[in-house]
Amino acid sequence: MTQKELLYVEDALGHEQYFQTQCSETMHRLQDPALKEFVGQLQQAHQTLFHSFYGLL
Repeated sequence: MTQKELLYVEDALGHEQYFQTQCSETMHRLQDPALKEFVGQLQQAHQTLFHSFYGLL
């Protein structure tokens, strides 16, 4: 893996971690169960992407 590719993966990891955090914080503030579930699914999707990117290292 080139240095540029490594930097891209590190950047992508940071973005996915940020999105997970945002989803988690939003989920705790929501009252509507359907929206809470939807945001929880988004958080899970970002966690899956994070692990996919992490597996590239």
